[in-house]
Amino acid sequence: MKPTPFRIGTTSYIIPDEIIPNVRFLAGQVEDVELVLFEADEGMNNLPGAATIHALKELAGQHQLSYTVHLPLDLRLAADGSQQHRSILLARKVIESTLDLDPWAYVVHLDGREIMNSTNQANISKWNDQAVRALELVTELLPDARQLAVENLEKYPLNFWDEVLRRSPVSRCIDIGHLWYDGLDPLPYLEKHINRARVLHIHGIAERDHKSLNKVPIDELVRVIDFIHRSGFQGVMTMEIFGEEDFHSSMAAMQAALKRLSLEAAWANK
Repeated sequence: MKPTPFRIGTTSYIIPDEIIPNVRFLAGQVEDVELVLFEADEGMNNLPGAATIHALKELAGQHQLSYTVHLPLDLRLAADGSQQHRSILLARKVIESTLDLDPWAYVVHLDGREIMNSTNQANISKWNDQAVRALELVTELLPDARQLAVENLEKYPLNFWDEVLRRSPVSRCIDIGHLWYDGLDPLPYLEKHINRARVLHIHGIAERDHKSLNKVPIDELVRVIDFIHRSGFQGVMTMEIFGEEDFHSSMAAMQAALKRLSLEAAWANK
């Protein structure tokens, strides 16, 4: 068995508890934890303070863990072009609070819902300019702009982000589950963009997405992972699921697929 050149992880919402108990539960079972952070309008949030960051760093050192951070809101400038949109302010707040973890990546959505199906070139051009600027405002806090990874979203045109990413040094987060959800073969998209990808998301589809990988036919899972392995991808592949049952069944599905390819994850022998 050969080890995978990429690290396999999952989210910080597997057991019904806060971030630190989740990371303790996952330590030794995965190689990366995606920290899913939020701050609600009512003031509720799970943004990590100094004590949480210290504990996360200790767990990372003890268990050879890395972290990815999912930024809370779809990123955009305000309608008038102002840089004070809440999504940007919160993204900067999250980055400032987690930089000491040296995350492998910060995953972000770009909010293009208003123009995602538009044919008005003036509006599209304006949105592209504003999206590039929004990314600049976030990446200026990072040691390397490539730490920011823009994720493809379901129902958007596949080329929606191409012009923005042509003009920005950020990375991609390829969400394979979103491609499956839209009824697409993920391989052409992976072939085109995996060299720019820092993170991959993978999850099954049932009544909705983000379900267990056991919802993916094993031959399809093997086909996709085989391509990822042969591509030489060395980033993080996150099983983006939420819940203990889906986690355990996803782990079993992942191990079965890797075994078919004579591969094994770092946690396989633990």
